Amino acid sequence: MTQITIQSDVSALPPRVWEAYTQPEHITRWNFASDDWCCPSASNDMRVGGTYVARMEAKDGSFGFDLRATYDEITPGQSFTYTLEDGRKVTTNFAPEGEGTRVTTTFDAEDQNPVDMQRDGWQAILDNFAAYAGTLGKRRGSKPGGV
Repeated sequence: MTQITIQSDVSALPPRVWEAYTQPEHITRWNFASDDWCCPSASNDMRVGGTYVARMEAKDGSFGFDLRATYDEITPGQSFTYTLEDGRKVTTNFAPEGEGTRVTTTFDAEDQNPVDMQRDGWQAILDNFAAYAGTLGKRRGSKPGGV
């Protein structure tokens, strides 16, 4: 199976980046590849065997789907691996990089769309995340966990 790796640097420290990536109230604010899509709901039972669900929809209502996964491994604040409903594995790592965090995701490609299309779509979502999380890291006077 082909694996695809994407990454992005976030201008926020790892604890804040982890929170923004894993908490449903944040996920709904960044989990889409373009402005004509949205993520109206998300839930995340972040424990081994727990379920992640994110609803992704075109804003015009023409298409939508739930991305569902079950957690296989979690190292809090550092990495997690989950399995998507179709059996593909996804691993995301959070590593300190200078005054920020490098987020790297490796996922098994599916066989219905070209690899470049999959890479570009996942990278667009990760870049959207990095832009969102970077704004959280720049807020002065806010406590970790508070936005």
